Amino acid sequence: MPKPLRVAVLISGRGSNLQALIAAQREGRLPIEIALVASNKVAAQGLRHAEAAGIPTLALDPRSIPDRASYDAELFRRITAYAPDLLVLAGFMRVLDGTVLAPWAGRIINIHPSLLPKYPGLHTHQRAIEAGDHLHGASVHFVTAELDGGPLLACCEIAIQPGDDPDSLAARLLPQEHALLCHCVQWIAEGRVELRDDGVYFDGLPLEHPLRVAAWGSEPVGCP
Repeated sequence: MPKPLRVAVLISGRGSNLQALIAAQREGRLPIEIALVASNKVAAQGLRHAEAAGIPTLALDPRSIPDRASYDAELFRRITAYAPDLLVLAGFMRVLDGTVLAPWAGRIINIHPSLLPKYPGLHTHQRAIEAGDHLHGASVHFVTAELDGGPLLACCEIAIQPGDDPDSLAARLLPQEHALLCHCVQWIAEGRVELRDDGVYFDGLPLEHPLRVAAWGSEPVGCP
C-alpha cells in the first residue's frame, strides 16, 4: 500500500478549509498525512484546531524577521524540516517570494474565493456582487510568484442570488470550497494531477479548462 502523501497546510485565520482536510483524512477519504500546520499569525484559530487534532504546528511572526524575503526563507526552511510532499495554502494571507516558491513548483497549491482569473486579491465576494455577476465561486491553482495567477486546476460555482451581500455569499460558498479543496488534494495524492511545463495534466491528458467540482464525491466536469 502506498504511503500517504505528506501535506503541510499554511493558514492565517480560522482554518475552515484545514478542518475540512482533517475531517476528510480522518474519515478515510483522503490518502494523506497532515505533517504540519503553519501560520504567519500566532493567534490564528486554525492552529488551535491543528493542536486539538494532534498535528504539529508552527507559528512564525513576520515582525520577528526584518524583511519579507528573509521571513519567507526562514518560514520555508522550517516547513521543509517536516518533509512535506505538498504545500496547501488555505487562507494564507501573504504574497510569497518567488525565490522560495521555485523549488516547490508543481507541489504547492492555493484555494482562492473567486472564479479566477476574475478578482485576484482581497474582497472577492464584494467585487463579484458590485460587478453584477450571476456566478461566483472558488478556484484551486498551482502557486507561482504572480498573485493568484498560477495554472488553474479546478473550480466550483454558485449562483449569486438577489439580495446577496458579501457575508451571505461567502457563507453559501464555503461548503463548496471545502469539497473543491478536498477533491484537488485527493487527485494529487492519487497521482492523477501533474503540472508540466505546458500546463496542468489530469489522468495524463492536458486540461484546456479548469475542472468543475459540484460536491464531495462527484466526478469533475470537463475532464479531457
